[in-house]
Amino acid sequence: MINQRSPMGFILLGFYEHPAQERILFVVVLTFYVLILVGNTLIILLSVLNPRLHSSMYFFLSHLSFLDLCFTTSCVPQMLVDLWGPKRTISFLGCSVQLFIFLSLGTTECILLTVMASNSYVAICQPLHYATIIHPHLCWQLASVVWVIGLVESLVQTPSTLCLPFCPHQQVDDFVCEVPPLIRLSCGDTSYNEIQMSVASVFILVVPLSLILVSYGAIARAVLRINSAKGQRKAFGTCSSHLTVVTLFYSSVIAVYLQPKNPYAQEKGKFFGLFYAVGTPSLNPLIYILRNKEVTRALRRLLGKEMELTQS
Repeated sequence: MINQRSPMGFILLGFYEHPAQERILFVVVLTFYVLILVGNTLIILLSVLNPRLHSSMYFFLSHLSFLDLCFTTSCVPQMLVDLWGPKRTISFLGCSVQLFIFLSLGTTECILLTVMASNSYVAICQPLHYATIIHPHLCWQLASVVWVIGLVESLVQTPSTLCLPFCPHQQVDDFVCEVPPLIRLSCGDTSYNEIQMSVASVFILVVPLSLILVSYGAIARAVLRINSAKGQRKAFGTCSSHLTVVTLFYSSVIAVYLQPKNPYAQEKGKFFGLFYAVGTPSLNPLIYILRNKEVTRALRRLLGKEMELTQS
């Protein structure tokens, strides 16, 4: 049941005080969104069509690409409308749906990156037992658990946020309906919501990131014990793409959800929020295509076949 004290809609301010920047941002966001659609769709197609990419690593990578497609599509179209024209309103229902999807998919991505790090750990530190440990049935189980965790987190946090008594001005100082700006919009007591957000941040950000760092610490020790320089380069090459994605994603998300409460930090938080909503999903496919030789070869083979079909 919708809180009767809630407004019928919200005004997403974005960078309203810099209209010239908003037109530039419109072009940037639109360009990045096209890259997201093309790049992540390409990753999914390569993972499905190329038999050499039918492994657990690329199984999880295709899930990450699908996740990024859904994640950005939940907010970027509304963001483009707000950046281009004077209309910045979003209905209460639209904001609720956006918040639910954004929370669910953001949480899912945090957990999925942890699962991918664990997969890399087993591949490098337990290579002889890898096929036994990471079998297809386990991959599907892990993927299901990851998506369920994101759904549960959103089911818990979204209603408590939307039930807050919001201020009459209805102005959300952000591009999207996220938990931090909606809490700041409330004119009532938000201590419970802040505690809830802090606890969620620990379990969804701090704990997964700690597990990722532990996994890569063990991977680094295992790689350094490899006598062959070629073997070391191959092992580091396998992990470097994922580690780059983790760094970009977690640094921007932490800057949004664990920022101090002051206007300067909140203004920076909008830039970081824009980056993890648009920047990271557009860079992920580029990172994996450019830094992963298997994906690069698969792309060349696919393009080669397309050229042959065109010429014939």
